[in-house]
Amino acid sequence: MVQVIPLFLDCDPGIDDALALGWLFCQDDVEITGLAASGGNVSTAQVLANTLGWLQLAGRTDLSVHVGAEHPLAGVSEYAEETHGDTGAGYARLPTGRITADELPAAQAWVRAAHAHPGELIGVLTGPATNLALALRLEPKLPQLLRRLFIMGGAFNYRGNTRPTTEWNVSYDPEATKAVIDAFGESTHLPVIGPIEATEAVALTPVRLQQILDGTSSAVWSAWLAQLAEALRFYFEFHEADGHGYLAHVHDPYVTAAAVAWARIQNHGESPSPAAGPERDSFPRATDGIIPWARKTEKAAVDVELIGTLTRGETVADWLGRWGRAPNAEIIRSLDAEAFLDHLTITLRRGPQHHGSH
Repeated sequence: MVQVIPLFLDCDPGIDDALALGWLFCQDDVEITGLAASGGNVSTAQVLANTLGWLQLAGRTDLSVHVGAEHPLAGVSEYAEETHGDTGAGYARLPTGRITADELPAAQAWVRAAHAHPGELIGVLTGPATNLALALRLEPKLPQLLRRLFIMGGAFNYRGNTRPTTEWNVSYDPEATKAVIDAFGESTHLPVIGPIEATEAVALTPVRLQQILDGTSSAVWSAWLAQLAEALRFYFEFHEADGHGYLAHVHDPYVTAAAVAWARIQNHGESPSPAAGPERDSFPRATDGIIPWARKTEKAAVDVELIGTLTRGETVADWLGRWGRAPNAEIIRSLDAEAFLDHLTITLRRGPQHHGSH
């Protein structure tokens, strides 16, 4: 019997957020209990429109989308249109109008989902931490209610992708990130952080994208992937202009998939058996490590710089224990990017198998 994994995703689509959504649509044992959509890559209103558009295009009108915070806890919003395009979806054209957001705000939705699935809910942050920080004010027991939190964010002893030392999600709302890490550092399972020095290894190329596009047979999923390809075309161009080559660093689907795969390993002792045949999947086995696809993780006390004139938003890990604090996070240091990209390619080629609309 398949054990269902309840998951709450807080995202800010954003092109790699869309990839994370697509991967989740393909998981028949994941119950998406809610999606929080708020400002980060683009404004909250645009993020909401994008999230609803990707869901409508996929036929996932059953999912609840919750409007998140309009601005960070402190300061004003800064967006990343140069990275994701003016709409946050690159060159994609997304449908509008057929579905609307849930009336419950994102912070309250976090709390409701946690209480509905105490000790079972997997939380995933692929955008800023603002909504979850606000949820903690409503329910300080969230770290005990969630099974585990996975965060895409941060840059540890590494060049930033926003300012010289900062990663975008954290830089957008440093106060929120600090509040979340401080609180969840008391959890039974420490929060997992996937920083850019690890996730940048997940580089999607046009060749892999074409492999994904060539493999699908469903008309609905083909249409979804066609718009994803248009979004990624913008992402390729941005990365090339930024000196990385004609490719795309897709951070969010890895952290999302690692969260689900970790829960499966906890449920079953190992991940489901890989598929047989020419498209043999590289889904991680339990022997591959505690955090799926991760070659190395390290536990450390983590804090966020809030004051520095040059370094506000920098994530700092006390690797040597100088602070005398207990570790409050498990940080992914390196990962098997090729194995994960194989898995992502196969998953998106197959598409959703479990919803009647597909």
